[in-house]
Amino acid sequence: MYNLRVTGTEKVFQVGKVVCLGRNYSEHIRELGNEVPDRPVIFIKPATSIIGQSEKIVIPSYSRDCHHEVELAVLIGKTGKNISEDQAMEHVAGYGVAIDLTLRDVQSELKAKGLPWEVAKGFDTSCPLSGFVASDQVGNPHDLGIRLAVNGELRQDSTTACMMRRIPQMIREISAVFTLEEGDIILTGTPAGVGAIKSGDRLSAQIDGVGTLEVSVE
Repeated sequence: MYNLRVTGTEKVFQVGKVVCLGRNYSEHIRELGNEVPDRPVIFIKPATSIIGQSEKIVIPSYSRDCHHEVELAVLIGKTGKNISEDQAMEHVAGYGVAIDLTLRDVQSELKAKGLPWEVAKGFDTSCPLSGFVASDQVGNPHDLGIRLAVNGELRQDSTTACMMRRIPQMIREISAVFTLEEGDIILTGTPAGVGAIKSGDRLSAQIDGVGTLEVSVE
């Protein structure tokens, strides 16, 4: 169980699931040599994957290639199923900074065999999250600078304007498959510049107007 608050409010949200959208920035698709998907690439991280500000990432022993992926996180504030794009933003309670950690070697091996790759995405500590700000405090979530540095070296530097699918479309497509419940989180994809991290590294992520997130690798 993971509980969070939106800054300036007393309401507590209990995170149920973290729904992630893959391949949502074209430059990231190109850097990994993937195809542009016709349909959304959706996967889930369990709430047990979440860690908070200043906590430590633990890379599983079965991987030698863990990658960082900075993402805009969307907090769902109202339960819904088959949500229309026109009503989608009414279901958003807030925004945060997330790092989607991926065991790239494990993922590649499982994909080559046609097997599910949750073990490469949903392991404990694979979802560092910042605090959240209320949705009405963010002017335009589709035009925010997004960056990640490792040990002070800038690796990812882009803008959410480069997202191929915007938040209303994501919510419509995801809620057609999964009921989105209060406290669920959507990760909206990562821009180019992903790379490996190792023990002792310090990660610093920032999204303009939303916040910062700093974690380290055990």
